Amino acid sequence: MKYLGTSILASFMFLVILGCQGPKSSSTEDSTLDARVDSLMALMTLEEKVGQMNQYNGFWEVTGPAPKEGDAAKKYDHLRKGLVGSMLNVTGSENVRAVQRIAVEETRLGIPLLIGYDVIHGFKTLSPIPLAEAASWDLLAIRKSAEMAAKESSAAGINWTFAPMVDISRDARWGRVMEGAGEDTYLGSLIAYERVKGFQGDDLSQTHTILATAKHFAGYGFSESGRDYNTVDVGTSTLYNDIFPPFQAAIDADVKTFMNSFNILNGIPATGNSFLQREILKGKWGFEGFVVSDWGSIGEMMVHGFAKDGKHAAELAVNAGSDMDMESVLYVEHLVSLVKEGKVKESDIDDAVRRILKLKFELGLFEDPYNYCNPEREKEITGRKEIRDAVLDMAQKSIVLLKNEGSILPLKKSGTKIALIGQLAADKDSPLGSWRGMVEANSAVSVLEGLTANGENQILFERGPLVFEGTQNFASEVKVNQQDRSGIQEAIRAARQAEVVIMVLGENGFQSGEGRSRTDLGLPGLQQELLEEIFKVNPNIVLVLMNGRPLVIDWAAKNIPAIVEAWQLGSESGNAIAKVLYGDYNPSGKLPMTFPRNVGQVPIYYNQKSTGRPDIPGQDMVFWSHYIDSPNRPLYPFGYGLSYTTFEYSDLKLSAPQMSNAGNVELSVTLKNTGGVKGKETVQLYIRDLVASTSRPIRELKGFQQVELAPGESKMLKFTIDEKSLGFYTPTGEWVVEPGDFKLFVGGDSSCEMNVDLTVE
Repeated sequence: MKYLGTSILASFMFLVILGCQGPKSSSTEDSTLDARVDSLMALMTLEEKVGQMNQYNGFWEVTGPAPKEGDAAKKYDHLRKGLVGSMLNVTGSENVRAVQRIAVEETRLGIPLLIGYDVIHGFKTLSPIPLAEAASWDLLAIRKSAEMAAKESSAAGINWTFAPMVDISRDARWGRVMEGAGEDTYLGSLIAYERVKGFQGDDLSQTHTILATAKHFAGYGFSESGRDYNTVDVGTSTLYNDIFPPFQAAIDADVKTFMNSFNILNGIPATGNSFLQREILKGKWGFEGFVVSDWGSIGEMMVHGFAKDGKHAAELAVNAGSDMDMESVLYVEHLVSLVKEGKVKESDIDDAVRRILKLKFELGLFEDPYNYCNPEREKEITGRKEIRDAVLDMAQKSIVLLKNEGSILPLKKSGTKIALIGQLAADKDSPLGSWRGMVEANSAVSVLEGLTANGENQILFERGPLVFEGTQNFASEVKVNQQDRSGIQEAIRAARQAEVVIMVLGENGFQSGEGRSRTDLGLPGLQQELLEEIFKVNPNIVLVLMNGRPLVIDWAAKNIPAIVEAWQLGSESGNAIAKVLYGDYNPSGKLPMTFPRNVGQVPIYYNQKSTGRPDIPGQDMVFWSHYIDSPNRPLYPFGYGLSYTTFEYSDLKLSAPQMSNAGNVELSVTLKNTGGVKGKETVQLYIRDLVASTSRPIRELKGFQQVELAPGESKMLKFTIDEKSLGFYTPTGEWVVEPGDFKLFVGGDSSCEMNVDLTVE
């Protein structure tokens, strides 16, 4: 009974809960859980209910003395009165135990807290940034990455992550592309499902699982001009076909929470948008979890010009279906009076609180609120070999080989003099990327360390000119050197001496992520100049890109013989890159976002719709959809990625040339490894609906399979084509499969040309 306070009411409630426990069949589990929630809610005052809808950031040193004045003291008083339902950014098992103890032992009803944190791609051991993981196209590895992140964070007291971000985005200027799965809805939906399953597992009461959050609902990735927090204005066809499906996939995976977004949609802030939260999410989709606002987004509706003051903002948000207020403090200040004034229904408050309490029961917090607060378990799990091995595996699979002219790669592991050039080559911090949890700064394996540990070559390292000045952190802008060229001559001398040059160029780890939009997608600072100067003295260059978004590398693509997209790969970054460069791991990654030739092409994406005057190769007229100073085609298309071997596609066949709209046919293709080493290929299926009631994309990814083949080995792969492959949502949200003609493309990227025709009757 100590977990639920010491009052008579709390003791009574605890006995009721105990009476509901015991062996449960699957058919009675939900009703039993509902009964437990109802028993607790019957004891709660309106103020205590509203308190469950209030979330605070960590506001004091929790193992130290209680705050005595100011905002922190007010929040501390709320915590002790049971007016806080969740806290975020309180980490470490001892710190979490301290705040949990106040909630369960000092408040009237002793309701435990949800403890949230942004566990995006790891906690103290980091996997690659999510965009890089998406480049693996390896769904099982992505799920395992989330599992490892859940294990490590749950050992530190966390029971709720604000991930995965499932926003689709086509604009590399937007810094948060690093946090998602890229531009494609089909791939993004599959990854959303796996990440939710990885975080939540099959039983939330197990201490190695945490609640997942599908965010940001909805449209955030379509911010105008790629500028974070900016306006979103999209049609309903885009909303239903491109933006919604990954969220629906998260629901299919039983995601427990949603987070709304900062942007407006159709003129209404998402936080106060009833269409999104009540009509679609909780209505049409039947979502049973709860919705949390993004940081302060309820209050920001005033700045949008949608709410006149904080009280009005709270009214709009709760009526629209936003269940928990993250850090705007407006629910706890205004909801009670809004209910008493009749502006908010108490039944809506009850609905929100019931959703929140249900998840606390599912997590097992009422049975043991300190279940996530074991210092011995935290010490034993953090950074253990199982986790390090998993992030290394994920990092290797995330690397994309963009170019390998003359088979310069893989490099010999010994007997070669290598010039390693670039500030990022020895950087142990930027590989961690943004949204880096509680990882120790400068803890990544650098490329320099990886090459040294995995080979026996002579490495001549030169930093070149400084690119990023000073100490970077999450809260500061990255300062870039644009003038000081010291270091270039030393790098040139090293390149002259070397047989091969490895140049590690790209972005600082904090140049992508939230609030990190860019208008220039080139290499920051003097890196392009350095690359061209080195090329003049030794063109035998391997360019390793370390970045959180697609970059503009048109010059490099024309001149540099080998280019490796290595993203920001996390804790084991240098080892993963070295294993790929030395050939210990044959790269198999495929791009999850299109790489533009220049920033003027952005937003650019493969599944565009045809205009009335499309780009036709060889066309000699002016009046068609094109640029006069650049091709329409991207530098590297979605789905692109090379291997150290080569693959041949042949014998593309349909089991029948026609099908009914409720039937299916089988598509087969033969893949052969025509190179000299074992390799893995991601075989991609794209479909085009040639004529429909609404204009459809020129092609859409509808399936893929990964297959590993030995040299000379071939394999027949089969895809089932059915209504899920051929249908789409109308602008009113109706799913339809229309009769007509389709083209089916199969190949190694979205520009593949091998195709067959299918007629749907």
